[in-house]
Amino acid sequence: MNKLIRFIQMVGLSTLFILSGCNSDNKTTTNTLTSNTNPVTDTASTLTSDNKQDVQVGIRPYFLIDDMQDSDLKTSLEECKDGPFYKTDFSIGHRGAAMQYPEHTKESYIAAARMGAGIVECDVTFTQDKELVCRHSQCDLHTTTNILAIPELAAKCSVPFTPADPVNGIAATAKCCTSDITVEEFLTLQGKMDGANPNATTVEEYLQGTPNWRTDLYSSSGTLMTHAQSIELFKSLNVKMTPELKSPAVTMPFDGFSQQQYAQKMLDEYVNAQVPASDVFPQSFNLEDVKYWINNAPDFAAQSVYLDGRYDQAGFDPQNQATWQPSMHELVADGVKIIAPPLWMLVTLGSDNEMVPSAYAVAAKEAGLDIITWTLERSGTLKNGGGWYYQSVKDITDNDGDAFELLDVLAKEVGVIGVFSDWPGTVSYYASCKGFDKSK
Repeated sequence: MNKLIRFIQMVGLSTLFILSGCNSDNKTTTNTLTSNTNPVTDTASTLTSDNKQDVQVGIRPYFLIDDMQDSDLKTSLEECKDGPFYKTDFSIGHRGAAMQYPEHTKESYIAAARMGAGIVECDVTFTQDKELVCRHSQCDLHTTTNILAIPELAAKCSVPFTPADPVNGIAATAKCCTSDITVEEFLTLQGKMDGANPNATTVEEYLQGTPNWRTDLYSSSGTLMTHAQSIELFKSLNVKMTPELKSPAVTMPFDGFSQQQYAQKMLDEYVNAQVPASDVFPQSFNLEDVKYWINNAPDFAAQSVYLDGRYDQAGFDPQNQATWQPSMHELVADGVKIIAPPLWMLVTLGSDNEMVPSAYAVAAKEAGLDIITWTLERSGTLKNGGGWYYQSVKDITDNDGDAFELLDVLAKEVGVIGVFSDWPGTVSYYASCKGFDKSK
């Protein structure tokens, strides 16, 4: 019986992969930007508007559970192998389903919704003509798209491709920004898995930089999207939305476009699309952006998210509140209601060498802040400590199943309200198994 169940789960994931790319080929995809543009394909429309939709967590959660050390948690997760699995706001698609699909593409977003993500992210930046588009960084086109393979657009990059010089130990370089090109040009690009080969001596070699724990199997087509297009797609998928206002790589104001206008335009596109503010979680690492929304967009204030990047500050220690400026209570006094640090800031090791909430996590909850965290399933294999996202518990991180151990502590002991994941099926499995609320 167990073999039959695993086979069914495998078929489910394969169906996810096939459906997410069924309207695509390996040619560059061109979108026409018109007032009635609708990037939603038949694939998206197969997701129904209620929680009876076909959520497919796939085989990865089962792999992680099998890899866990014997424990009550492992036993309880095994007991949920037959589901049912459902869409939940606890599961947030980080750039879609970026572990195996090109990030911030239509295909990646659809895959995240298939896996039960109740909230999906579009990182928001702008083009030369000040149109909002979905990219993780304003200047990542050289690693996340095929722009360098299109001579007329590569010529517009801020820093053109320069091959590696292995004799002198010089890495290959390039820098291509959304602000280098128009939105029309942006939509002719094809998304690819994020990565670049620093040893490349040709453009073709440079574009072949996908980390070995990801895959290019599903990157034959990556349909880029404007922010407005992502909103329409998310509406059709019946998911909530978490746009992140990215820090500009250009000096602001940009051609008269101020930071405040940028922050406001992002929200205006939800208003224009008639999306309820309750379905939107605007986020930014820039506290001033969050304060702007709190003070100027009251409908969106309750769900504005402060992405906490203070770990980059000298002396920052999640176990020492004297190093957090502003304090948790000061953030609350400014109107912040949701804070979002990386995984490792919320946990530490207890006296018995087990994962426990950090002083940061305890202080945030005591101050009345809700917590969202990032990013599960973004570390590759965990057998050697898990890397950056697991740094505070690296001494006990030694197998891929520890992703569930961490998730359980975050959910039960820290009390986070949502977890960003590069493979949302893992979080959806856990949330469905533990009876978390279904998305509404």
